[in-house]
Amino acid sequence: MAEKAYARAQAGYAAVGERYLEALRERGLAFEDAETGEAEQRACAELRARLAERGVSVRNGGASLSWGHLSPACVECTGARGSETFSTTFKCHRDCYFCFNHNVADYERFVREGCPWEEGIERAAAERSLACIGLTGGEPLLNLDDSIRFLERARELFPQAHLRMYTSGDLLTEEGAQRLRDAGLAEIRFSVKDDDPPEMQQRVLDAMRLAKRYIPSVMAEMPVIPGSDEHMRHLLRTFDEVGLDGINLLEFCFPFCNWPEFARRGFVLKNPPFDVMYDYGYSGGLAVAGSERLILELMGWAIDEGLRLGLHYCSLDNKHRSEMRQKNERAKGAHPCLVFDDEDFFLKAAKVFGDDVAVAARVLDGAGGAERIEDAEEGSLAFNPEHADAVRAAGAEVHTCYFVYENGEDGSYLVDVALR
Repeated sequence: MAEKAYARAQAGYAAVGERYLEALRERGLAFEDAETGEAEQRACAELRARLAERGVSVRNGGASLSWGHLSPACVECTGARGSETFSTTFKCHRDCYFCFNHNVADYERFVREGCPWEEGIERAAAERSLACIGLTGGEPLLNLDDSIRFLERARELFPQAHLRMYTSGDLLTEEGAQRLRDAGLAEIRFSVKDDDPPEMQQRVLDAMRLAKRYIPSVMAEMPVIPGSDEHMRHLLRTFDEVGLDGINLLEFCFPFCNWPEFARRGFVLKNPPFDVMYDYGYSGGLAVAGSERLILELMGWAIDEGLRLGLHYCSLDNKHRSEMRQKNERAKGAHPCLVFDDEDFFLKAAKVFGDDVAVAARVLDGAGGAERIEDAEEGSLAFNPEHADAVRAAGAEVHTCYFVYENGEDGSYLVDVALR
C-alpha cells in the first residue's frame, strides 16, 4: 500500500520532467537516453566521492567542489553576505557559439545602447549590502572608461566589497591594468576559449602575466567542453606556470539558442538536465552531457600532478543554488513542517505514504501532536524532518519532499517540485 502510493506520487513528478524534455525535443534538441544519463550520474557520484576522500571541499549539496584557492566571490555567489554581477554593455568583439547573453531579455538593446548599470547598482545599494560585486559583459574592456566609472561607483556605494571583472583579455593593456587597479579591482577573471587558435590563446596568457603585476588576484574561468581532455590538461599546466590563483571550471551549457552549432559538434544534453526539476531563472541554459565527468576527472588529474592552481567546479546546479537561496531563505519558519536546507537551499518536509501514514501519525501524536499535513487524495502525510528518524524507527519508509517559495501576483505560495 505504501509503495503503491509513493510510486503514484513519484510518477507524477516524473511525468512533469518528461513533458519538459519532450517539449525541448520537439524544438530539435537532443538529450542522452535515460539509461546513459543514469550511468553518468553514478560515475560522477563516484568521482565526487573519491575527490572528497582526497580532501576536496564539497559545497552546496555537491554542486560545487573546490581545491585550494577559492575566490570570495564564488563563496558569496551562494552565500549569505550578498553578491551581484552587472554589465555596462553586451557589446563584444568575440562571437562565441555558446554565449548565453543572446538568451537575455533586451539583448539587442543592451548591445546598441549599453546596460542601465547605474540604475541597477543604485537599486542594489538601496536594498541590501553586497560583499562581492562583479562586472561582466559583453566585453568590459571595449569601453575602459565605462568600466572604470562602474568600479569607482561600486567602491563608493560598497566600500568593503570585493570587486571582480570578467574579460576575454584580448584588449588589456598596461595602462588599462593600472587604471583598473587604481579603481579598486581586486580580481580579474580571464575567459579562455578552448577552440581559440594558439596565437589568440597566447595573447590571453600574456594578458594574464600583465595582470599579475597590477591586480591582486588573477584567475581563469571557462566552460569545459567534452572531448577537450588533452587541451585542458595543457591549459591547466600553463595556468599553473603563469601563477594564476585558480580556475573556475564551468559545466558546459547550451544557452537555448544556436542549437545547430552544438549539434554540428555532436553534443547532446544531460538527462535529467537538473538535479531537481524546476523552471529556473538562470539564463545559462541546459548542461551538455559529458562536461561534468571531464571536469571531475581533470580535478583528480591536477591534484595528482601537484598543481598549485586552485580548482573550483561550478556546475549548472550550483548556478541555480543562488536562486534557490534567494527564494527560500526568506521562508525560514514559514511553515512548521518545512525546514530550510543549508546545503542545497531547498525547503524540505519529510513524507510518508499509504499504510505508513497511520504509523507516522502515532509517532507525531506521541511527540506532543507535532504539526503535519495530510493529503487524503495522494495518500500521504508530511511533517517536519526532525521527526523522520523516530518515524523510521517505528517501521515507516520516510521520503523527502522539496519545495520552492514563490512570489506571484496573488501573493506568496509554496510549490512542491521533487520527491526523493
